[in-house]
Amino acid sequence: MLKRVADTPKNTRVSECVGSGPFVFDAANWKPGDKAVFRKNSAYRPRAGKPSWGAGGKVVNVDTVEWISIKDHNTAVNALISGEVDYIESPPVDLLPLLEAADNVKVEVLNKLGNQLMFRLNHLHPPFNNVKARRAALAAIDQIGFLKAVIGDPRYYKEFPAMFMCGSSLATDKGADIIMKSDYALSKKLLKEAGYDGTPIVVMQSTDVDVLNNLGPTAAQHLRRGGFKVDLQAMDWQTLVARRAKKDKPADGGWNVFMTSWTGADILNPILAAGFNAGGAEKGWFGWPYDAKMEALRDQFAKETDPAKQKAIAEAIQVRAMEVVTHGHGGQWTKPAAWSTDFSNVIGGPFPIFWNLTKK
Repeated sequence: MLKRVADTPKNTRVSECVGSGPFVFDAANWKPGDKAVFRKNSAYRPRAGKPSWGAGGKVVNVDTVEWISIKDHNTAVNALISGEVDYIESPPVDLLPLLEAADNVKVEVLNKLGNQLMFRLNHLHPPFNNVKARRAALAAIDQIGFLKAVIGDPRYYKEFPAMFMCGSSLATDKGADIIMKSDYALSKKLLKEAGYDGTPIVVMQSTDVDVLNNLGPTAAQHLRRGGFKVDLQAMDWQTLVARRAKKDKPADGGWNVFMTSWTGADILNPILAAGFNAGGAEKGWFGWPYDAKMEALRDQFAKETDPAKQKAIAEAIQVRAMEVVTHGHGGQWTKPAAWSTDFSNVIGGPFPIFWNLTKK
């Protein structure tokens, strides 16, 4: 997604836009899949204080922000270098040298907390309604395979067992050895014990989001080497998002495996992080694991006020997550954003922030 900062057209009335924050959505100029436009809200009064992520004073210094979808990455990068756009949220790592060499472009990691890849299994249908088959899948995959396939540049990725993000207050390495390296012999052993009948598992691959594109094929390769038969099905992200909500059997349009990525700010504890929800088909997140012990631990964490005791509970939750395989974590990564040197006062955070910045 690219962003362009510009002056508001003379015929646009902000009062016709939608929203009450620093920017309001210009629905009249929305082109789904192509462009979204946000206007400065002249009625908004920022609080005092220094801006910090989504907090503090939100002073808007530009009239308009346009979010423009350019699906070809080379086109997007060239558009920034030539000044046709002002900002790229997530340029591909292999194209960063072009941006770093441009005198009119600044390249910097704004989301210092980073992101984490997720390997998610469907607990409702075979083979992953069997815990040994789920553990076989974890034994087959590893973090470094995903990180190299998606990011490639070791400056921007990290192998680490902590499900609550490396460097966070709840980070621990307990229980997560199985995700740190591929053990195909163990995977095949567990599959045999699970009674896997060789039915192909449906792995969904998102093809139009740069940081997700290579996850499906990488997972498929590891799972095959671990003894699974795999049906890798490619689709765009919107199709994947719609399909992951389906509880149908994989042969009837459902699924067995998909991968995604979470910003670190969304997974810092077991209440925030959707992957740990073990409420089953009625209350769980897509994949729908059910485990009463996990839910009891999450309830304990939510009620505990002592940070030391919370940390101990979070450790028990990570161990339990690996035992029942709520999900696998595929490693941490960061990626720089890139923007025009006409910008100043750009704020860091886990999402693009357009208040405070100024443009020449």
